[in-house]
Amino acid sequence: MTMTGINSVKPLFILSPCGTSLLTNTAGHKERGLIFTHSNASVRDEIPSAEQKILESIIAGAEEELKTANLEQASGLSAEINGILAIYNRRIPQNPSRNFHLLLCTDTWLGKETGRLVEQWLNRYKFPVRVKSQKDLQTRDITAFQIALADIVTWFEKEMPSWREQYRVIFNLTGGFKSVQGFLQTLSMFYADEAVYIFETGNSLMRIPRLPVEMSAPDVLSRHMNFFRQLHIGAVNENKASWDIPESLLMSIDGQWCLSPWGELVWERNKAQIYSEKVYPPPCSSVKPGANFLKSTESLSPDRIRQLNEKIDDLCRFWVSRNTKNPFNPASLDFKELKGNPCPPSTHECDAWADQGARRIFIHIEDKGNGRKILVLDRLGKHL
Repeated sequence: MTMTGINSVKPLFILSPCGTSLLTNTAGHKERGLIFTHSNASVRDEIPSAEQKILESIIAGAEEELKTANLEQASGLSAEINGILAIYNRRIPQNPSRNFHLLLCTDTWLGKETGRLVEQWLNRYKFPVRVKSQKDLQTRDITAFQIALADIVTWFEKEMPSWREQYRVIFNLTGGFKSVQGFLQTLSMFYADEAVYIFETGNSLMRIPRLPVEMSAPDVLSRHMNFFRQLHIGAVNENKASWDIPESLLMSIDGQWCLSPWGELVWERNKAQIYSEKVYPPPCSSVKPGANFLKSTESLSPDRIRQLNEKIDDLCRFWVSRNTKNPFNPASLDFKELKGNPCPPSTHECDAWADQGARRIFIHIEDKGNGRKILVLDRLGKHL
């Protein structure tokens, strides 16, 4: 039987979540217990020094075994490699540099070490490879884990369209932790051309083709779009009881409501279309459009309208976070004071978009008393 993607016209993009199978498969019975005990340790120094040395010895042993292993032996050492080789019909393709591998690892000491060893193996056969260590992709803290999953959705939504233009995308779910596998299995229906899986003791590849599934919730989003925008930027404190929003789309962290991983998926899947329709009011009460702002946005294309709405979200996120330890002001926003009073009443500006035909949002600050200040969006215009 011809295996997945081996004769694909497009090159392959293979995403493989990484667990610690390479370490457990090369460790003794007693040592495996240490791997499980310390699988969530963020850094080596969190582990007692005596146990550090044992784990370092396991890592070094796994690295040495993998260096000298043939393809069959490598499959037995690593679940991730086993899945990868199954995709390639148990042989290295003639032109490995045509394909691309992404290893998704936990941001833990053992997770990153395992990813490094699998990366070394792929490099040995000239496969292009990138390792992504996702912060908090561990099971010690369920809230942090859910945030990590939401971050993955946002990252996929941003990166995957360009990948799918160039590659046939395959999610190799043979390795990795069960909690991550289940989540990626669901995401594969939206982001992958197919998912593949090998049962732990076998070599046969189970193929799960992409299903015609759409993540759409237009009614919920249209009724509560402002809430979704506030949830997305982290600026909601209202009582959830007043919202008609499915429980699965929300989660609470330290009393603050935010989007769950599935809420992020719904929002990211629908946001581009909604944001392309018109320029919406800012999602926070401390940012207001001025009298001439909407007039300055007339005749924008749908794509520019989308970019402007996204930038208004970023501006709100900056304004509500400005007095925190880590205010949100990335280079893509670049909120700053104008010099020389070039266009009163505007005193500040930020980027709307910076590519061809770059535009700025010109802004002034109004003092409402009692320490309350608001941003007023004066107009959209060319760079001064």
